[in-house]
Amino acid sequence: MSTEITPRRRGRPPKTDRNYTDTREALIRSGLALLTRTGYLSTGIDAIVKHVNVPKGSFYYYFENKEDYGRVVLAAYDSFFQHKLQKSLSDTSLSPLARLESFVKNAGKGMQKYDFTRGCLVGNLMQESPGLPDTFRQQLTEILGNWQRHVAACLTDAIAAGEINADRSADQLAIIFWSGWEGAVMRARLFQSTEPLNEFWRYFSQSIRAA
Repeated sequence: MSTEITPRRRGRPPKTDRNYTDTREALIRSGLALLTRTGYLSTGIDAIVKHVNVPKGSFYYYFENKEDYGRVVLAAYDSFFQHKLQKSLSDTSLSPLARLESFVKNAGKGMQKYDFTRGCLVGNLMQESPGLPDTFRQQLTEILGNWQRHVAACLTDAIAAGEINADRSADQLAIIFWSGWEGAVMRARLFQSTEPLNEFWRYFSQSIRAA
């Protein structure tokens, strides 16, 4: 029989499995709230743990370091956002372009809910990418690629339905959509209004509609 003992991780251990799950999820939620407001580089571990009243020592029990934590939070944000995106784009009671418009409208309501203090975590980290570890760039590229595929699938349906012209491929249009969208989100935060989102959608949708 092996007598090898698994080393204990740093930090204060949880009292129960439930406490482990609850505390870890609370820290992730804290990251989702703070990193969407102030970004990764400007948010310190002290602020993260204080936001949910967790001892700083516990942070290192659940996460190896801030980079590990940031990547977990980014993955959680991606999971949440893809669910939100798919909820709109899979609504077959609407036409393909109406599904995409539904996403735009719902995203605007989400920003209003938090008084435009929260932006897109992916967009925030893309702006910070020169100062981030390479692992973040790889993860961001993969996430953005997945989002683009969701939108491309919807635009493929729109082409098949004759809603939009086929001068450009659905993949190309999806790339254009997300490039414009991230800029619109930043302007919405700046002006504390959903109008930049609506302006972007009007321009994008009108420029691709079939004559």
